[in-house]
Amino acid sequence: MEHHPVPTTVLWDIDGTLVMNASSPGNLYHLALERAVGRDLTLRVGHQHGRTDAGLIAEHVRAHAFDDTIIPTVSGHLRDLTAERHASGDHRSPVPGATALLTRFAELGWRNGLLTGNSEYRARVKLAGAGFDEGLFDWDHSYFGDTEVERADVSTRAAAELVGTRAVIVGDTPRDGEAADAAGIPFLAVATGVFDVEALRATNAVTVARDCRVDAGLIEDAIAALPPLR
Repeated sequence: MEHHPVPTTVLWDIDGTLVMNASSPGNLYHLALERAVGRDLTLRVGHQHGRTDAGLIAEHVRAHAFDDTIIPTVSGHLRDLTAERHASGDHRSPVPGATALLTRFAELGWRNGLLTGNSEYRARVKLAGAGFDEGLFDWDHSYFGDTEVERADVSTRAAAELVGTRAVIVGDTPRDGEAADAAGIPFLAVATGVFDVEALRATNAVTVARDCRVDAGLIEDAIAALPPLR
């Protein structure tokens, strides 16, 4: 038994990891840009899973050769659109087993943080819409991607704050793995998004789980075996 257990922070991705992906995830960024410029535009950017909100907005803005100065305005419209969709009853489903695993980790004394490409506001709306209790999450140990264009910048910020403790990034895309690698945080992959187990085995993941229900024990054991961040 450890006499002074090292704090453990599990940094969860949201889209495809805790909540099922949207049927057409890219269109909200496009609609936000249309609102910002006040006219219809041709959709020029395909959705890329694992990107930050700031990165996706920048890509949409640049695809139409607009100036980057409108990015904050587009961000504001993205927030509004998220609120409108939520109010209209357009909610996501939780990934099977995710709630039970969050509850189990909390019982172990682990912190359930977030490391997501979304803003804190959009994270809260998505999680609440999928039926998660916001109290299950440690919002002080959560990291959001509404200002960083690159996901690695979000994970690097997390690593700097969590040095000396045990931390892990749980995500469903190779981009989550790349961001974890860039920050020196272990990556645990779950095949609950668009990438299958085979695709995720190509990352540096400490383990690849089929989902949070059938491989709950595998996930817990893998995290418990991790050393503290250096």
